[in-house]
Amino acid sequence: MDLSHWIERHARFAPRAVALRFGGGEISYAQFARQIERTAAVLAALHVRPGDAVAFLGLNNPLTLELLFACARLGAMLMPLNWRLAAPEHARMLSDCPPRVLVVEPAFVEHVRAIEPRPALSTLVALGEPPSGWLDWERLEPHATPPSGGGEQAPLLLCYTSGSTGTPKGVVLTQAALLWNAFNSTHMHDLTSADRVLTTLPLFHVGGLNIQTLPALHAGASVTLQPKFDPEAVFDAIERERTTLAVLVPAQLVAMMESARWKSADLSSLRMITTGSTIVSEAFVRKVCERGVPLVQVYGSTETCPIATYVRAQDAERKAGSAGIPALHCEVRVVGRNGCELPPGADGEIEVRGPNVMQGYWNAPVTTAEVLRQGWYRSGDVGRFDSEGHLYVVARKKDMIISGGENVYPAELENILHECAAIQEACVVGRPDERWGEVVVAAIALKAGARLEREDVLALFRGRIARYKHPREVHFMQELPRTALGKLKKDDIRAAVSAALVD
Repeated sequence: MDLSHWIERHARFAPRAVALRFGGGEISYAQFARQIERTAAVLAALHVRPGDAVAFLGLNNPLTLELLFACARLGAMLMPLNWRLAAPEHARMLSDCPPRVLVVEPAFVEHVRAIEPRPALSTLVALGEPPSGWLDWERLEPHATPPSGGGEQAPLLLCYTSGSTGTPKGVVLTQAALLWNAFNSTHMHDLTSADRVLTTLPLFHVGGLNIQTLPALHAGASVTLQPKFDPEAVFDAIERERTTLAVLVPAQLVAMMESARWKSADLSSLRMITTGSTIVSEAFVRKVCERGVPLVQVYGSTETCPIATYVRAQDAERKAGSAGIPALHCEVRVVGRNGCELPPGADGEIEVRGPNVMQGYWNAPVTTAEVLRQGWYRSGDVGRFDSEGHLYVVARKKDMIISGGENVYPAELENILHECAAIQEACVVGRPDERWGEVVVAAIALKAGARLEREDVLALFRGRIARYKHPREVHFMQELPRTALGKLKKDDIRAAVSAALVD
């Protein structure tokens, strides 16, 4: 069986039950099943076969989910693209895994046409009026009987995430990984068909797609899908739809708390809010809980689908600041440098093993072997367990910055800075920020006699990488501190950046 059977079965049990709410309309499970069937037939007519990739570029849209379940039916992979990225970033991903079909929302058609070098795409499809050489999604003729080529071990989701080198890595998740992740989510949230889930995180992230959205559809619940996050729209949806569950990262919650509606909105229907993507402080958890809604953390990564550990609602305040207990169908351990498991209270690297863990990185066997050993995924994150078995994450992957829930890898920005002839050396770090979690700061030492202003530095990034990755601040230094072996002392640079802000 493949994941599309989830929807087919719910369509038989409860055909009129609402599967999706979007743009003021509703889609029943029976309608959703028919749409998935047609989408699978259209992809089959476009010669999508088992193992092929189907890419989608657009905001949150029911079609994203249709494509995922249709790919499950065919044994293909959905490749959701981050719409916030710049054209060169998409070019690298599309060259690494050229999709059989790329489906594009109207707002991003010109963006795709600007990608250079042009990836070897077989078929370009637009959701609106197509430009020359493109196909119109609405006018495509479906294959009479779409073949069934999927199965639990078939790769289904290809999500690109940057690494410490700044180059994109395609995380391959199988249908089984998504299924077991759904089981973990069901236990975490006590998820049932009676729940009403609100999805505001982008579906190109495993957080937006897999923490609640797909698990809700597995349970036969209804999902309210918003194109992208807007605080007022979130308040409206919670009150109008009587939302019971939502995933909101700290930056989103801060935006909501800054709204005048935070104190007056009717949040009584919410059973809990799930958060993650960064280290969440005990004080922040308690601040949200004071509003009468339990705030629980989930820990994981794209490579773990992402649910690895979580806090349940009854422990939200008692274990505020904790990332929770290992998921029901997942193993998590903390190991020392020798690879041996450490006792409670000791800091070490967090490792995860379970059926939810990725199959590997696309077309990167060496990198895969470096992080997957005997089934254990080596996260690079540092954490400890307390005496009750709750995990506390004390440091994230070395150097990674999380700003507004988005991962920013300094190496990618540093590579661009080093191309500038006036810059002697450069380092990118994160500075703590109450609103965004962290903001990106570039620390720069210029060559003798060279002159650059802040705006000159910021201009280096325009059109090359997504705007959310751009430095918010530029810190000029005479020289960057280094160890005796010549390695940059990033902790000293972070301290200097923070001190400059205070001064």
